[in-house]
Amino acid sequence: MDQDLQQFDVVVLGAGQAGLAAGYHLSRTGLRFVILEDAPRIGDGWRARWDSLRLFTPARHDALPGLVFPAAPDAFPSKDEFADYLEAYAQEFSLPVRTGTRVTGVRRTEAGYSVSTGDGRLNARNVIAAVGANALPRIPAAAAGLDSEILQLHSSQYRRLSDVPEGDVLVVGAGTSGAEIALELAGSHRTFIAGRPTPHVPDAVLHHADAAYWRFVHSVLTTDNPLGRKVSANFHRRGAPLIRISVKDLERAGVVRLPRFSAAAGGQPAFDDGTSRTVRTVVWATGYRPSLDWIEGVPLTDWGWPETRRGVVPELPGLYFVGMPFQYSLTSGLIGGVGRDAAYVVAGILERSKEGVPSPTP
Repeated sequence: MDQDLQQFDVVVLGAGQAGLAAGYHLSRTGLRFVILEDAPRIGDGWRARWDSLRLFTPARHDALPGLVFPAAPDAFPSKDEFADYLEAYAQEFSLPVRTGTRVTGVRRTEAGYSVSTGDGRLNARNVIAAVGANALPRIPAAAAGLDSEILQLHSSQYRRLSDVPEGDVLVVGAGTSGAEIALELAGSHRTFIAGRPTPHVPDAVLHHADAAYWRFVHSVLTTDNPLGRKVSANFHRRGAPLIRISVKDLERAGVVRLPRFSAAAGGQPAFDDGTSRTVRTVVWATGYRPSLDWIEGVPLTDWGWPETRRGVVPELPGLYFVGMPFQYSLTSGLIGGVGRDAAYVVAGILERSKEGVPSPTP
């Protein structure tokens, strides 16, 4: 490919909701940009998740900037419906997405950044990493001590009930994903769930006080104020609140709650209270950890997330992130909150260009 065509003002990494929101704002700037997506089709990351998955927020909060989600405001769209929405979104705004393009490295240069891909190298003054928070499954080290006869699945590998053989099932992790999977499994398996549930947002709040609740999590729980910073400090440890499903729902379905998984004892899972259970399958709904070692020099927090100020990396001018958990507010990792973070980052890129950082000319 002609190297002149590989010069950009901005390269966006990832065409999920964060990358497309960044693309929307970039499309209004006149800057030359491209969005690189590893998957062969926009939305494939969502299509690959378990069959019955529905979004954890109602459709009124599932829209990206400029395009309403095509569903009733109170509906909870399926993962395939949202995947199709992402694809339609890119088409609606003619966003320059290159699918099937795997990024292998990002390195800072005198002129900006060099982005290495399987198809060659791209050069850019700025890079927006919108690679999401679900890079690598987070599985406890103690999992290695479980009996080899136990089927172990991370939530990213679980698709449907037929994936799980007969016998008792333990779901480790009591966040929304773990609770929803446990509820589905309880229809055909004796199911246990281990871990401390996150707080539950009652359905009545979503139906009758949704606007006030959204204002609170979107505009009050931010890193600009003490309360938001306090919540942010515990966010990676506790996770997001339960929505659309509660502990009572699990109990009514017969799911047995257990303390936190702590070790393997005699090849079986053991818990903080010293007990253990004999199970046939373990589903690890224990979240993910980021994988950012391919971005040279990026500073990381103790949790492995990039060290940023609202997505801006001060130590590496021209490098930005969008879509990270609690990047600015509790909604930063949600579909309805990512547009604001994307707008902030793109505004920073524009300001940087006005301060004398030249743009490449094709």
